[in-house]
Amino acid sequence: MISPSLHRTKLAGIVFACIFIFSIPVSAQLQPALADSFFNFINANRGRASVYMTRNDTVVAHLNDNKLMPLASSFEILIAIEFAQQSTHELINENSYVKLEDIEKFHIPDTTVDAHEAWIEFAKANNEIKDGKIKLIDVARGMMLFNSYALADFLMDLLGFDNVKDNIELFKLKQHTPIFPLAGSMFIYKIPKKSSEAKLIKELSKFSDKKYSMEAYYNHIDLKEDSSFKESFNREKFSTKLQKMWSDNLPASTTKEYVQVVKALNKREVLDEDVFFTIGEILEIPMETKDYQMRYKHYGSKSGNTAFVLTHVFYCTLKDGTRIESAIFLNELAPWEERKLEGWLRAFIDQLLLDPVFRGKVKF
Repeated sequence: MISPSLHRTKLAGIVFACIFIFSIPVSAQLQPALADSFFNFINANRGRASVYMTRNDTVVAHLNDNKLMPLASSFEILIAIEFAQQSTHELINENSYVKLEDIEKFHIPDTTVDAHEAWIEFAKANNEIKDGKIKLIDVARGMMLFNSYALADFLMDLLGFDNVKDNIELFKLKQHTPIFPLAGSMFIYKIPKKSSEAKLIKELSKFSDKKYSMEAYYNHIDLKEDSSFKESFNREKFSTKLQKMWSDNLPASTTKEYVQVVKALNKREVLDEDVFFTIGEILEIPMETKDYQMRYKHYGSKSGNTAFVLTHVFYCTLKDGTRIESAIFLNELAPWEERKLEGWLRAFIDQLLLDPVFRGKVKF
């Protein structure tokens, strides 16, 4: 199994961490104690959790499934879908090379706990980078594997922000806040000269969703066109309180809505049939291993997190035709809670898929 190394820095707050979660290979050993820890946390903190799980179109678990919650990087499923559509319809060439420096424009150092750096290391180790360039398909796959907002912002810029947003309507999502560039949104939290953090928070609390997303977009354009603009971001002044507000204002939706999206992917519906080949390349990377091929027809997933949020969306079709879709969103976490949950999540998904007794007790 591919697995990038995860590093932690000693920053006061964490914006994005590198998170990389697949189900375990068939031959691997389950970790029921860790799975129980994750399950018990949800049961003990129901107000901070949202869960929606289906099996062959039957709802098997649901908790606060219509509650709007920050998606962190899980909304990048919609970017992957748009990439697959444009590639299939030859609006982009997924095998064309793009300059790393064009992606780096949207990377703000010391805000991702090495997620972007881990992607670069991974790309180098797999010989994906040639003369400072990388294939578009490898950028899209990197976006799925690593929580580097620079990859997401670069691809949204390439594909068109409005085109990505159109997938909200395509999948008939009724509860979804605006999608906007993530790096650009951080610059909304720059404290103006002769002002204060308290004044900025008060001002931002009055922003409408439209104004917030447009400010993020304007900052994105500045990052793209002005190399000096990035230097205006002061990481030391991006306090934990501001990071929490930024996290709270990320694109949001519900677990029920995102299961609706991945159920369509799992059933090969909504999109043209040819699109699913590229969907497989980007979202179903685990299927490139023999262990997954032995057990599944399809397996796709996407996780996201900040210091205060953990999300995980996955779908699979087993060899016997059984379909499972799930979305788990956790919010209002303390950073230490997020780190613990991140460590337990994989064991929970493993147990859920491979242990029918455990699956039977996961009821909300």
